[in-house]
Amino acid sequence: MPRPEASAFVKTSMTAPDGYFAWEATGLRWLAAVTDGARLAPVLGVEPNRLLLERVSHAAPSRTAAEAFGRDLARTHAAGALAYGVGPDGWEGHGWLGPATDLLPLLLGSYDRWGEMYAELRLLPIATEGERRGALTGEDVRDVERLAQRLRDDDGDLDTGEPPARLHGDLWSGNLLWSPDGVVLVDPAAHAGHRETDLAMLQMFGSPQLATVLAAYDEAAPLADGWRSRVALHQTYPLLLHAAVFGGTYVGQAMDAVRRYL
Repeated sequence: MPRPEASAFVKTSMTAPDGYFAWEATGLRWLAAVTDGARLAPVLGVEPNRLLLERVSHAAPSRTAAEAFGRDLARTHAAGALAYGVGPDGWEGHGWLGPATDLLPLLLGSYDRWGEMYAELRLLPIATEGERRGALTGEDVRDVERLAQRLRDDDGDLDTGEPPARLHGDLWSGNLLWSPDGVVLVDPAAHAGHRETDLAMLQMFGSPQLATVLAAYDEAAPLADGWRSRVALHQTYPLLLHAAVFGGTYVGQAMDAVRRYL
């Protein structure tokens, strides 16, 4: 592996689970394989306890860069995958998602329908974890189970029936680097899911030029009717994860999102 240089960024951790940096590198490469899609920080090398990336120069967010990113992200999503819930090509086992100090398993599998995948790989496991940590009550978990059953039984109200999208998987604003050449993405939890999930994550904490990004995306790849009404649904899993890890006001936000769709 090359030695770190001024042009490289070294991400390191002695507490990350075994395989974590290989998981992240595999996701970066899978997303970057879409040649006309969103830009990813190039992987220079990976070791058990560190990841070496090409350093990204920073620039102020601009409307031009936001428009280009919205269109590029649409093309990344359109590259797709074989089934809902699968991980990046070449990856075996489950992945991880969460803060570096408390990474949680991101379960992977293979599903024909998004609603079933979201229920079984996302909502139910994180509700169980939230209850185990004392963040969620038994009533909270039962409400998550009710939403999971609705997603399994959904006839098109919540699940748009679109093909699986190639997702970044952790697309909050901190993972968008604004460079002189446009937006560069880092820190993915890449997997196949619903494209509205990435867009909902982007809206969860806000982001520079957000309205421009969403408008450019929708122009390049028009979103299904009612997508705005489903934003909170796609935010439910990351909110439950935040509730499990951090507690506090995230618990109420997560359960408000759950109960909105019961």
